[in-house]
Amino acid sequence: MTHQLNEELEQTLADGDFYFEALGDGRYRSSWHSQGAWNPHEQHMAPASGILAYALENFQPRADMRIARISYEIHGLIHAGEFEISTRMVRPGRTIELIEAEMTAKGRTSIVARAWRVIQSDTSAVAGIEDKEIPGPDACSVRDISEKWPGGYIKSIEMRANDELRPGRGFAWLRTPYALVDTGDATALSSLVGMIDTANGVVPRVDPGEGTWIYPNVDLQIHMYRMPVGEWLGLDVQQSFGTDGIGLTSTVLHDETGPFGRAEQILTVRSR
Repeated sequence: MTHQLNEELEQTLADGDFYFEALGDGRYRSSWHSQGAWNPHEQHMAPASGILAYALENFQPRADMRIARISYEIHGLIHAGEFEISTRMVRPGRTIELIEAEMTAKGRTSIVARAWRVIQSDTSAVAGIEDKEIPGPDACSVRDISEKWPGGYIKSIEMRANDELRPGRGFAWLRTPYALVDTGDATALSSLVGMIDTANGVVPRVDPGEGTWIYPNVDLQIHMYRMPVGEWLGLDVQQSFGTDGIGLTSTVLHDETGPFGRAEQILTVRSR
């Protein structure tokens, strides 16, 4: 059955050194590099959130504004293969704007993303960041995250982590050799956002290889007080499981120049 499923998927997925193939008119096709970890026939939320960020960035862009927050609501299975993204203005404004992107596949909504765009101005006189820096990727050890997690997306990323990495706490650096979109025009923002959801698997409280528990996230909230740059994404992660089936993965986001924001993921913790 699994072999038949993989053959069917192979006929519908793009093949190349990218996560998504642009088909025009807001349509895309995912590649094997986008494959999820929980189910072989779904996309991983990380690159899916990246392609939605790409759509939001390119929707009626304004040079005087930038995206400060993106909120993702996961409506259900993120189907692999072809899908469509539609964008709209929710709340126009002179200094703030709220925009929305919706991913649909097989006639159903997969993800809805909303972003606040905020006017930019010089606030260097009062600037200050309280999040602590972490050692850079060169100071960390190479880790094979695919030893714990399956899927094409996990195999596509390079991970380096601190030696003190443990269940529930630690930091890691990620990068990928693959372009977010085959058009090659994705910014550092969209490309790095396309790896943030990996945070939920960096310091898992329960080894996913045990097969006893699953803990997928139902959302992803990203706040950025600075625009990220470069190809490395740093994730300073802590993960908590409550006693009633709900967990939380909280992350300080870094690039090689320092912290740039935070991410939160609510988890549905379930026994198999």
